[in-house]
Amino acid sequence: MSDHGFHVHGPHDHELEHAAQGEHGGTAHHGIGGKSMTNQIAVCTAVIATVGALFSYMGGATQATAALDKNNAAIKKTEASNQWNYFQAKSTKQALTEFARDMAPDGRKAALQAKVERYEKEKADIQVAAQKLEDEATAWDHESEAQMHQHHRWAQATTVLQVSIALAAIALLTRKKWLEYGMLAVAGAGLLVGAAAAFHL
Repeated sequence: MSDHGFHVHGPHDHELEHAAQGEHGGTAHHGIGGKSMTNQIAVCTAVIATVGALFSYMGGATQATAALDKNNAAIKKTEASNQWNYFQAKSTKQALTEFARDMAPDGRKAALQAKVERYEKEKADIQVAAQKLEDEATAWDHESEAQMHQHHRWAQATTVLQVSIALAAIALLTRKKWLEYGMLAVAGAGLLVGAAAAFHL
């Protein structure tokens, strides 16, 4: 960056610079508000941000998987609908053949009856195929719902970790020890929610 460029410092940058000045004889305080606290929070923030990035990635991946599962369910439902339409067409042909059989002379009844029986068997096969496709569509729907539930868990975990990072920034600025404890507690809660997502809870 040139000498005339701009560089925006975040709260972490300022606090770490103060800590470095204190190490070389500056005016940074020690103890609760000193370099030790700044370093601890900086390290914790880096770890939390890394875990949060992983949670965010998992949330996006599960959302994409849920969309694919829902699409697969829609495809199976369409295929099942086509099979049921085919079943209905066979039923119509069977009904017309039965009517022709009943009205036909005795010499043609046997042939028409064989045709009716063939339609009946074809209908049974079509019904089995259609039911299988419906079952597959239901399974894909359930899988999509499970993936969306997991996605929501990852999103919740990511949000909680973002709150923890915000608390870390406030703790760096105010040097309040209780805020550091609060940051760690919220981060722990985020990790628990992330564990719930990982184990599909």
